[in-house]
Amino acid sequence: MNERSVKHNTFVIEKHYKATPERVYFAWSDPAAKAQWFPKAELFEFRVGGREFNRGGPTNGPIYTFDACYQEIVPNSRIVYTYTMDQGDIRISVSITTVEIKQSGSGTHLIYTEQGAFLDGYDTPEQRKHGTNLMLEALGKRLEEE
Repeated sequence: MNERSVKHNTFVIEKHYKATPERVYFAWSDPAAKAQWFPKAELFEFRVGGREFNRGGPTNGPIYTFDACYQEIVPNSRIVYTYTMDQGDIRISVSITTVEIKQSGSGTHLIYTEQGAFLDGYDTPEQRKHGTNLMLEALGKRLEEE
């Protein structure tokens, strides 16, 4: 067993997309659109107080569970949610995430801010930021395909 510990961290990732804020918001808020760049949710209730839940992982690897609750939604502008991440039966982090969607010329400036408590060394802020950056790049590729 790892020694009990908590590492607190905040990271920010900024992306520019050649899509309108409405299109970027739709990619976050519609279950079919989101499933094209983020693991498909078993439960997707995009509303304040609603949940998003999915689990999965690499073949023959650990199963990760993402369990989110939407705290604030401002259409085409801001999404705030809290979530837990588990690896198997082990809670590895608890986070609050803010997604800001802003008009930038003919495109969108997205600001993703995550404040996390990373538990017992099972996950690190650096790993989470790397994975989140890959996820936001996948969103950008998906938006470019449209």
